[in-house]
Amino acid sequence: MATIYDVSLMAGVSLATVSRVMNNNTNVSEKTRQKVLDAMAALGYRPNTFAQSLASNCSNSVGVLVSQLDGPYYGPMMAEIEASLRSKNKHVIIAVGHSDAAQEMDSVEFLQDRGCDALILDVEAVSDEYLIKLSQGDKPIVLINRYIEQISDRCIYLDNELGGYLACQHVLQLGHKNIAYISGPKRKHDALERLEGHKRALAEFGLSFDPRLCVEGDYKEDGGVAGMEQLFATGLPFSAVVCANDQMVSGAISVCLDRGLKVPGDLSFVGYDNIPFARYISPKLTTVNNPIHEMGKMAALWLLKHLYKDDSVVVNNVFVPELVVRESAAAVEGLML
Repeated sequence: MATIYDVSLMAGVSLATVSRVMNNNTNVSEKTRQKVLDAMAALGYRPNTFAQSLASNCSNSVGVLVSQLDGPYYGPMMAEIEASLRSKNKHVIIAVGHSDAAQEMDSVEFLQDRGCDALILDVEAVSDEYLIKLSQGDKPIVLINRYIEQISDRCIYLDNELGGYLACQHVLQLGHKNIAYISGPKRKHDALERLEGHKRALAEFGLSFDPRLCVEGDYKEDGGVAGMEQLFATGLPFSAVVCANDQMVSGAISVCLDRGLKVPGDLSFVGYDNIPFARYISPKLTTVNNPIHEMGKMAALWLLKHLYKDDSVVVNNVFVPELVVRESAAAVEGLML
C-alpha cells in the first residue's frame, strides 16, 4: 500500500509539499501540484481521511437531521444541502427524527458521535431550550424552518405566519366569506404559524374564525382526505378551503371529485409549499411558495461561511413567502353555494 512518503519520492518534493496539496493549500505552484497529483494517481494513493481529521480536528462532514425522508418536501432540501457542501469537498451524514423529541435527541447524539463538524437541523419536537443549550456546545448548529429569538442568527426560516395570511387573503379577496381550513399537525411550529396568519386575514376582513370549520391534518394526502370528510360532516356551508400544505390539498380535492363537485366551480382551494405537482394537476393549484430547497442551500452556506471560513458566500436568514396564483380558486360570483 502506497504511503505519503512514496508520493513525495515519486514527485520529487517534500512531505510538507504533499501535505499542502492534499489540503488544497494555495501556496503551491500549479506545476508542483500536478506532479503530486500524478504521483498519487500512479501509486493509487488515497489519503487517510480519518487520520487527517484527527490531526486537523476537522472531519469535513456535516450531520443533517430531518423529520422524514418520504414525500416531495425534504428531497429538494437535502439535495441542495448535499450539492452545496460537496462543491467545497464536504460530505453529509443524514439522520431522521420522525417529529419525536426522543428520536430527535437520539439522532443529534448519533451525528455528534460520528465526528460531524456541525449539524443542520430540521427538528419539530425538541424544545427551544434544548436547541439553545445545544447551540452553546462545541459543534455549530443551524436550524431550518424554525425561529428561536435567542439564536436567530443561526435560524434559516420562512415567515410562515405571512404565508398563512396570504393564502387566506387570496380567497377573501375573491369574495369568499365561509372559508374552511385544514391545518397541519398542531404540534408543529410551522403549522401553528400558518394558522395564525389565516386568523389574521379573517380578522382584517371583519370575519370571525369558526373553529368548527378548522380541522387538523397531518401534512399528507390521507390527512387531506380525512379533513375534507370531517368538514362535510359538519353540515356547515363553505365555499373555499385553505390547506396548510399541497399534499393535503390533493387528498381533499379527490374527496370533492368523488362527490361530483367541481373545483373551482363548486369549491375553491388554496395550498401551501408549491411542491412540483402543484403546477401539473388539474386544476393547477393556487398555493404559497415555500422555497425549502433554497433554505437548505442557505443552511449549507451558513456553515461554509461561519465554520469553514468561506467569505465568498452570502447568507440570508429570512425567506418571504409568495402567493402563486393558478386555477384552483375562483371568485364567488357564479359559485354553487
